[in-house]
Amino acid sequence: MSSKRHILTAVAWPYTNGPRHIGHVSGFGVPSDVFARFQRMRGHDVLMVSGTDEHGTPIQVLADQEGVSARELADRYNRIIVEDLVALGLSYDLFTRTTTGNHYRVVQELFTGLYENGYIFAHTTKGAVSPSTGRTLPDRYIEGTCPICGYSGARGDQCDNCGNQLDPIDLIGPRSRINGETPEFVDTEHFMLDLPAFAGVLGDWLRSKSGEWRPNVLKFSLNLLDDLQPRAISRDLDWGVPIPLEGWSDQANKRLYVWFDAVIGYLSAAIEWAERTGDPEAWRRYWQAEDAEAYYFMGKDNIVFHSEIWPAMLLGYNGEGERGGDTGSLGRMNLPTEVVSSEFLTMEGRKFSSSRRVVIYVRDFLERYSADALRYYIIAAGPETQDTDFTWAEFVRRNNDELVAAWGNLVNRSISMAAKNIGAVPEAGELTDEDQRVLEHSRAAFGAVAEHLDSSRFKAALQEAMRTVAEANKYISDQAPWALKKTDPARMETVLHVALQLVSDAKTLLTPFLPESSNKVYEMLGGAGQWAAMPRIEEARDSIGGEDGVSAYPVITGDYAADEAAWRSVPIVPGTPLSRPVPLFAKLDQSVVDEELARLEGEAGGEAG
Repeated sequence: MSSKRHILTAVAWPYTNGPRHIGHVSGFGVPSDVFARFQRMRGHDVLMVSGTDEHGTPIQVLADQEGVSARELADRYNRIIVEDLVALGLSYDLFTRTTTGNHYRVVQELFTGLYENGYIFAHTTKGAVSPSTGRTLPDRYIEGTCPICGYSGARGDQCDNCGNQLDPIDLIGPRSRINGETPEFVDTEHFMLDLPAFAGVLGDWLRSKSGEWRPNVLKFSLNLLDDLQPRAISRDLDWGVPIPLEGWSDQANKRLYVWFDAVIGYLSAAIEWAERTGDPEAWRRYWQAEDAEAYYFMGKDNIVFHSEIWPAMLLGYNGEGERGGDTGSLGRMNLPTEVVSSEFLTMEGRKFSSSRRVVIYVRDFLERYSADALRYYIIAAGPETQDTDFTWAEFVRRNNDELVAAWGNLVNRSISMAAKNIGAVPEAGELTDEDQRVLEHSRAAFGAVAEHLDSSRFKAALQEAMRTVAEANKYISDQAPWALKKTDPARMETVLHVALQLVSDAKTLLTPFLPESSNKVYEMLGGAGQWAAMPRIEEARDSIGGEDGVSAYPVITGDYAADEAAWRSVPIVPGTPLSRPVPLFAKLDQSVVDEELARLEGEAGGEAG
């Protein structure tokens, strides 16, 4: 095992304008948790942080439509998202929110450092306003034709077709997504982040990542360097982090732009985590130590914020852009080690759309199917390096053929035979060449799977782990221990000992992917103590937000350092009592496909009607 590393696992912040669907968690949620759990099993010091992203006009617009305050809306969806992510088993050290006093302070500190170093400047620009209401329209609430590639559905901040950053005024035929009217563009003063001042250092940094990052992420990021433009970091609205400058902080209609404060959340969450542990300086070993590593997980629509804008902000705060400058009071921050982006997940050939009801929310999914079944599908058939389509037929097939018939069957028949015939882990007699071969293959899988996981190749890692399951099933079928009970009981015990060792190894290999079912296997094998810790919800209080000036909110955390799970083959101990196995996964009837498709069509049709 390599020496202990300090690893920040920074997970994209889900937006609180509604519950999250399975497309969201396929991008930011499950891959990051697989990575964090694996690195903890390797003995490394992992800090996995995120939270709900709660500012911006979309929240305010939806709150107005529902007749509640923006804070009330954020509170509602913050709790729903927290509960769903816990149900999915995502092992955050801290999952918090952007509406905390701590977050406001850290955001304002980063702003101040960038401003004092000359990387933020005031600029009068044209802002979009609704003619009917007089309210400012956020960039992403304006659509039109992209002036660069001609895509008709471009947003005011970015074209999802060509990936270029845009300004709403540049769109051809701009229209409001709220009511379809043509916006008016009026003069307004805003602060801008001077991205061109970082083109040189960003280019050098990105080129140094060749061969380390996923090619699609690196190519996209390098292409953006040719057209870096100053980017607005403030907006005309009253829901967001106040601007910490005299003459600006008291303007009720000026706030920092939501994207600017959200990316700073990775840092503010780490600082909040450190405070909660009783060691306020503990965050520094993940952000400032020379050997610390930082891995950022998100969907591909967020690459630009993590490979260009957030690194530029860190460089500017460090005083390392083209203008130099002083390092801010928090100290120098490390840049990302890797930006791990997934592509898009579609659903039955259509783009996920909450408004059109082409969607299945995490909560609804987990009411009918297991969390590990969803986790397995996301890694085995998800959008790791290319857009991928979720289909109910494929979900049912993988659940039944791979989880039930392969892994679940291996566990059931191995432990059942041993529990029924011996009642405990049997002693192994003399091992045959075939026994030695299959055990060696199982031990070797730890290195092969680890190599893939270290490189964020989660699909390949899972395939390698499942190959060991297939090898184990073949071994048991070939050795037929059930036929040896009368003819050669000593050989039967040896075969069952080998089979249980293979089950134990496979359980460990699959733990990052399937933590809940791996815990069950650990218990069936007579394990004691905590194998793979699951997250829990704690109630927290903050100094801002509530009617009395104090707000209560849920956070996700967990005691992951107490895990028994370690990334190695641990010899099973003869004589350990075994329990009769329980099914790991439920076999799904083929009717599930028709039922779910009918539900999807019914909901989509009802919305359209």
